[in-house]
Amino acid sequence: MTFLMALDQGTTSSRAIIFADSGDIVAVAQREFGQHFPQPGWVEHDAEEIWTSQRDVACEALASAKLKTADIAAIGITNQRETIVIWDRATGNPIHRAIVWQDRRTSNACDQFRADGREPMVHRKTGLLLDPYFSATKIAWILDHVSGARTAAEAGKLACGTVDSWLIYRLTGGKVHVTDVSNASRTLLMNIHEGDWDDELLACFQIPRQLLPSVRSSSEVYGEVATIPELKGVPIAGIAGDQQAALFGQACFRAGDAKNTYGTGCFMLMNTGKQAVDSKNKLLTTIAWAIDGQREYALEGGVFVGGAVVSWLRDGLGIIKTSAEVGRLANSVPDSGGVYVVPAFAGLGAPHWDPYARGTIVGITRGTTAAHIARAAVESIALQVADLSDAMRKDAGNEFNELRVDGGASVNDGLLQHQADIMQLPVVRPEVTETTALGAAYLAGLATDVWKGRDEIAGHWKINRRFEPKMSRDQADMIRARWADAVERSRGWAKTE
Repeated sequence: MTFLMALDQGTTSSRAIIFADSGDIVAVAQREFGQHFPQPGWVEHDAEEIWTSQRDVACEALASAKLKTADIAAIGITNQRETIVIWDRATGNPIHRAIVWQDRRTSNACDQFRADGREPMVHRKTGLLLDPYFSATKIAWILDHVSGARTAAEAGKLACGTVDSWLIYRLTGGKVHVTDVSNASRTLLMNIHEGDWDDELLACFQIPRQLLPSVRSSSEVYGEVATIPELKGVPIAGIAGDQQAALFGQACFRAGDAKNTYGTGCFMLMNTGKQAVDSKNKLLTTIAWAIDGQREYALEGGVFVGGAVVSWLRDGLGIIKTSAEVGRLANSVPDSGGVYVVPAFAGLGAPHWDPYARGTIVGITRGTTAAHIARAAVESIALQVADLSDAMRKDAGNEFNELRVDGGASVNDGLLQHQADIMQLPVVRPEVTETTALGAAYLAGLATDVWKGRDEIAGHWKINRRFEPKMSRDQADMIRARWADAVERSRGWAKTE
């Protein structure tokens, strides 16, 4: 039997998962790391802690599986996207905390670029919108706010990358500075139609080209592990941003196949094949992956706060002690009692794109309980995903047959049933819901001949449960109309004159 290791570096934790060549999970190790909020709307991570947590769980998973170095055919990496690390090439030390994808500090800079008329050019080349979510303005902020950083960057003394680049740099002992097209396509700096960094975009955001990694395909051997003795010499052979990795792990290989991942945020992607579909409904056009020199594309809609709303119930409101309790509390009432929670803690993503929106609870009465708020919070996840689904179906010009789902909250049967009800569409959960890590393992295995092709991979995908709509369309439409009213009340709250 052959084994693959996936390093799944997420927003709140680092995980390592070992898969057999059957696609089954052999071992899992996970470690949470610190979240830093220096100012309202700012989110940072300690890049060194990201590295050490990822290194430690890799060793832990290997030991748990009782495997040796020689048993691991390859490593695949999947990562939180858009988060930026800049480090000193000589020392390998970060010059600033990583600025996380959720961070909104560059909202005003994006407003200025938009006022200057830059967005049409940026959108045409990148498929993205001018929003602080993406990497370019984060990079520029660090260069402009760390003493001497811009001068050092222009002199070629600094290196920059999304988290995949940072991990590979550390894994290879500083020998390899690369990223793949799926991550590069989220930076606002790559022309997705050409597959490389774009001079006009680099000039627009004032990013020196020499700062950036080389852009590679999503499935090839990039280098070997040098800094973890237990994995020394194992090839690193797959890279994909977390959402593209999940699309691959769900075997969504045909144009029109769609999946939604319930993680810290929620992300819906539809495979559009070799065509980069330009969204008319504020979705993103992104590269899904590149394999054997062929780029494939996807439409994407992202919700900034999905499963994170449950963490807020636990850590912010204190109405649950563990995340696992939310299902019991939410199901203790038959409905939300007319309460709607709009978890716009870091603004609204697709299809609204309002960085100034803020979290809102509406419909509270004297009879509202913690259970009603918990239920409304869980239902907000499904309602946000339904908004994405509407936009995606309009852009693609066709209906999905089903929505494949994965991620941490996909174990919640109540959430998935509500999702099917609200969308009036079957929702399908696979046997293996760790599809983000699985996609990274598949990409690494393709590059090292563990699997011969996608048909072999698709044969491993199995259904755990299918949720059919039970709610009437009229009731679903009524709930969604009230949700739209609640969203409107959250918009623009943080904008100052």
